[in-house]
Amino acid sequence: MNGSLRETEGAPESDITIDENEVKEIIESIKEAQYFDASSMAPLAPAALAAIARLRAYKPPPFKAWDRLPLSRRAAVLVLLFADRHGDLRVVLTMRASTLRNYSGQAAFPGGKADTLDETPFEIARREAWEEIGLPLDDSKIPKPFRIEHLCQLPFSLAKTALAVRPCVAFLHSDGSSGLRAASVEETMIPRLDAKEVAAVFSAPFYNFLKEKDEVKADETVPGKREDWYTGNWIDWHEGKWRMHNFFVPINNQIVSKPKVREGGQAAIAEQLDEEEEEGLMRYKVWGMTARMLVDGARIAYGEDPEFEHNTHIGDEGMIENLQKMGKLEEKDPARPDLTDSDIRTAKVAALKSTGAKM
Repeated sequence: MNGSLRETEGAPESDITIDENEVKEIIESIKEAQYFDASSMAPLAPAALAAIARLRAYKPPPFKAWDRLPLSRRAAVLVLLFADRHGDLRVVLTMRASTLRNYSGQAAFPGGKADTLDETPFEIARREAWEEIGLPLDDSKIPKPFRIEHLCQLPFSLAKTALAVRPCVAFLHSDGSSGLRAASVEETMIPRLDAKEVAAVFSAPFYNFLKEKDEVKADETVPGKREDWYTGNWIDWHEGKWRMHNFFVPINNQIVSKPKVREGGQAAIAEQLDEEEEEGLMRYKVWGMTARMLVDGARIAYGEDPEFEHNTHIGDEGMIENLQKMGKLEEKDPARPDLTDSDIRTAKVAALKSTGAKM
C-alpha cells in the first residue's frame, strides 16, 4: 500500500514541522555560496539542495530530560551526509566489529555513549566518529578542501540497551572555497577514513530510504533486482505496532573502506565480510534503530512520506521522559536488571495518553 501510514489506533499525525519560508531562504543562500558536488563541479541536485535546506531549518522539539539523564544513559550518533558525483546525497554507515559490546556485526551510524556529562550530543557523535572511523575530531585537521557543517539534531530514540540516542545530522562539504581544487568525497575522503573500531565503512543513497526499490542511475547497475532493496513487516512491541525496516544497500558501485590494521573481533567481522563478498555478497543489510532513523531523517529532509508503511511518530522522547519519571533511567548498575517489558509498556501507555492517542 503505497505511502500509507499505520500505527497504533488513534496515533497522532507526523510531528515534522518546518518553516517553508525559512527553507526557501536557505536554498537561495546555498545557491549563492556555490555548494557543489566536487567531482563534476556541478551544483547539488535540486532535491539534495532542498534537503540540506530543510535539515538546516529543522528544529527538534525541546527535550529537557537530557539534562537529567545520568552519564550511562546518554548517547549520540553522527548522520554524516555528502554529495555524490550526481549531486545526490549519500549517508555514511559502518559495519560494527564483534569487539564492540553492543550491536556487533550490524550496520550502524558512527556513534556511542557519552564520556562526560559536559559533552553535547554533537560532541559525543564527533568523538565517536573519530574513534570508530578516523574522521578528525578537530575541524582544522580535516583534509582540505573538505569541511563539516552541523545541520540539525533529530528527536531522541530509545535504544534496546536503554540509552537515549540523539541522531546528529551533518554535511561533509567538498568545495573550492579554500582556493584548492575541489575533490570527490566518494573517491578521496571515504578511502582516507580508517575503520579503526569497525569492520567496514560504506555509504547509502539517502533519498532511497523513502523508496521500496533501488533508484538506479543511468551509469550504474545494482546486484539482483531493484525490489531487493527493501523488506518490512509490522511487529508487536509492548502492546503496540512497530514497523521493522530492512534495507539492503548495494556495495558494487562504491568504495568500501576496511580496517588498515585488523585485530580481534574487528578482524573477524572484516574477514567474514571479505569471504561473503568473494562468495557473491553485494548488499549490506541495514535494519533496526539505524534503519528507522534513516527513514525519519529522510522524511524530514525531503518532505515526503515513504512508499512503504511506517510509524508516524519520530523518536521516542515521550517514552524516555516517562521512563525517567518512573525512576527507570537511573545510572546503570550491572548488579541490577535493566528495563523490563513492563517498564517500557507502562511508559509507552503514558506517552500515548499524553498525546491523546489510544493503544
